[in-house]
Amino acid sequence: MKKILALVLLGLTAVAPITAVPAAAQAVAAEQTVTFAVDNMTCALCPITVKRAMEGVAGVRAVEIDFEARTATVFFDTAATSPDAIAAASANAGYPARIAG
Repeated sequence: MKKILALVLLGLTAVAPITAVPAAAQAVAAEQTVTFAVDNMTCALCPITVKRAMEGVAGVRAVEIDFEARTATVFFDTAATSPDAIAAASANAGYPARIAG
């Protein structure tokens, strides 16, 4: 009886990781990175305002600002938001943004 219970428990632990992998893979597949050129960043506080505005968009995971290059690199979930929504949030804060490139 103990051998059967051990085999059942071993079988369940072997199946659990297999079912967890697809969910994790789906989460990664929905992430995108876009770099925006940001206008009007002229002082040390401007990047903070842009970062907060972009981070306030649901689905944005991280924002990296390069003040010297006047760019913002945004990591976001494509299922939750879009580059247009992120650019609009920046523009609404007074810093028009467009996809760089």
